[in-house]
This record gives sequence, structure tokens and C-alpha cells, in this order.
Amino acid sequence: MKSVILSSILPLAAAITAVAGIASGACAGEPDKQFFQSAEGKWVGPGEIVAGKYKGTKFNCSFTGSTPDGKTGMTLDGGCRVGMFTQPMSAKIERNGRDYKGSFMGGSAGAGLDIIGGNVVDARKVVFTINRNQLRGVMQARIPDDNSMTVTVAVRVQDQLVPVIGMSLKRVDAVEVGSITPN
Repeated sequence: MKSVILSSILPLAAAITAVAGIASGACAGEPDKQFFQSAEGKWVGPGEIVAGKYKGTKFNCSFTGSTPDGKTGMTLDGGCRVGMFTQPMSAKIERNGRDYKGSFMGGSAGAGLDIIGGNVVDARKVVFTINRNQLRGVMQARIPDDNSMTVTVAVRVQDQLVPVIGMSLKRVDAVEVGSITPN
């Protein structure tokens, strides 16, 4: 079961990495839009599996986040590298009625997980409910400032949520570099 959890969670965590938010209510509020907009752009950084059979496995991810035209949500594309192997990653989250629905790596019908609910805590933090067969858990994404994001994935083991993956990402598209003056 642990290997099933981890093989399902790594793609989720990687895709989630530059992730989106979920909200309740008839229409998306300002915190939702602020979160999605703040997650746009290019993100890179390390992650680690912190529990289970693959505890201690480190990986590096690179993602590009964008928002869909005319919809509230987000699309992420990129990949994560472990050693010399790179796994392509993708995520799509959109508002669906009063909630957000989404999938990572094709959802539970494919190799990934489904987003089945969640909540925008504020313009800097979201919490998703994730699902794949008997696997239940949550993913939390926090953007404490304009250039950093942390993602934590936890799965339900009996009556507890156990953190299994953590990632720290940095924005790389807004980095200013000095100019070279011609001679």
C-alpha cells in the first residue's frame, strides 16, 4: 500500500507544486483570483519524500503555471527529476459550480490523482482534498511571498494525516539580472 501511495503521490506533489486553489460559494472570490495569479509563471526547486518506503528520496522540479482564459483555475506543465530520470508532470484545476475539480497526471483514471474539493484559506494559501481509489489525503500550497512557494502532501493513515512529501519552490521568471554596458 505504501508503494502505491508514494507512486501516486510523487506525480501529484510534483504537479501540485505550483498549484491552485479551491473555494466555496457561487462565484470565485478575490482571494481565489489572487492565489491563481500569484502562482502563474516559472517555478523550480527541490522536494523530498518524508515518509514511507521511499523516505529520503530527493527530487527537483520545474513548472510553468498559467490561468485559463475566461475561467477561474490553473494549468501547470513541467516535470520532476530524480537522478537522471525525469517524469513529465501536468495539472489542471478549474472552477466547477460551487467548487473546484481537477486532475494531476490524468487523474485517478490515469496515473495520477483527482482533486475532489478544497478551500482557499486566503490569497496566499490553499488546501485541496485529493483522491485515488482508497488513497485519501490533502495537499497544501502556500505562497508566503511573491517569489517562493511551499507544498506539502499528506495522506490519511487510519485517523491521522501523515505528511509524505514536501517541496520548496522559487520563482525564476521574475529574477532581474544586471545589464552589461557596451564598451
